[in-house]
Amino acid sequence: MQQFLTRLFSRLMKSWNWVLLIVLTIAIKWVSWYPDWVEKNYTYGLYPFISRFQRLLFGWIPFSAGDLFYGFLILIILFKTFQFFRIIFRKQFTRAYFTAGLQQIIFFFLFVYVFFNLFWGLNYNRRGIAGQLGLDVKKYSMADLDTLTRVLQQRMNGYAELSGRDQRKWVNRKVKLFDAAVQAYDAADSVYPFLHYPPRSVKPSLFSYAGNYLGFQGYYNPFSGEGQVNTTIPAFLEPYVTTHEMAHQLGYARENEANFVGYLACKYYPDPVFRYSMYLDMYNYAITEVLRRDTTKDASVFKAFQANRHPQVVADNKAYRDFYSRYRNPIEPIIMWGYGHFLRANNQPAGKESYNEVVAWLIAYYKKYGIESL
Repeated sequence: MQQFLTRLFSRLMKSWNWVLLIVLTIAIKWVSWYPDWVEKNYTYGLYPFISRFQRLLFGWIPFSAGDLFYGFLILIILFKTFQFFRIIFRKQFTRAYFTAGLQQIIFFFLFVYVFFNLFWGLNYNRRGIAGQLGLDVKKYSMADLDTLTRVLQQRMNGYAELSGRDQRKWVNRKVKLFDAAVQAYDAADSVYPFLHYPPRSVKPSLFSYAGNYLGFQGYYNPFSGEGQVNTTIPAFLEPYVTTHEMAHQLGYARENEANFVGYLACKYYPDPVFRYSMYLDMYNYAITEVLRRDTTKDASVFKAFQANRHPQVVADNKAYRDFYSRYRNPIEPIIMWGYGHFLRANNQPAGKESYNEVVAWLIAYYKKYGIESL
């Protein structure tokens, strides 16, 4: 392993590679300041070719090739960390070793930064779906939020009647789940052609159980173009999580946008389980904002909404809390802290709260298309 890594880095870290990486890093940072240019020339220029090639290359494989890559990367990091402490323990730490190690670390981060952005990350700096739909996304009032939450609750309660435990059993068969998610995008594509999805490349995460401890329900791998879903989470969450990750594959990098695109995909797909999964998630985002803004005594507005939930919704929210309470650990807050900073570094200043910003998008959507459009 040590000889392989030494040869690998010595071949990569040639002077011309350094120059190329530095030039590309500067160019990526420069173009990121021009969202219109990114939208036209990257999101709808270069990126569709990259993403379709990735999905054609890896989509047919029944397991996540990207997860194997991540696993290999983790092994390398663990090996290099072990090697570092062994050298310190043996008192072999020298200035030459420090310089070489620092060069490798800098080169590695430049390499990851460049390919992350070329393969997908520049989409963080595009205009996005607000421009495509002509939405005026702005600050909203408590009255706007109250209207949204009321309608989302009505939709959620209605589909809860049709999405009990027996009706959602088919979600446990992941081939059926992913097939249905592709059909959801086909339905949305008939209304919004820019949501055209194929070829397909969405898969169960190989790290699903680890994800329960680390706090993730799904993720997108920009290096393989695969959307990964944590398939150990409660079944009522999986349809919406799947459409969210597929939104990332279409170039909607920011979490508020991926949430909104996932909403559109589920909204236009007639399956009640998909619609319930989506409306449950949207309601939970909205009711979280209600609780934050509720200035009444004892949060009476929040409590009034919660008292009107369908019994199935109450049971599912309890199942959700019970599920994650089993996996609470001291590592998860650290991971989420780091993830929040990653989001802030990628044009999402609200960090993890970026997910909740979908509420503003939903309000802008119903103000343009009418409340029944929700």
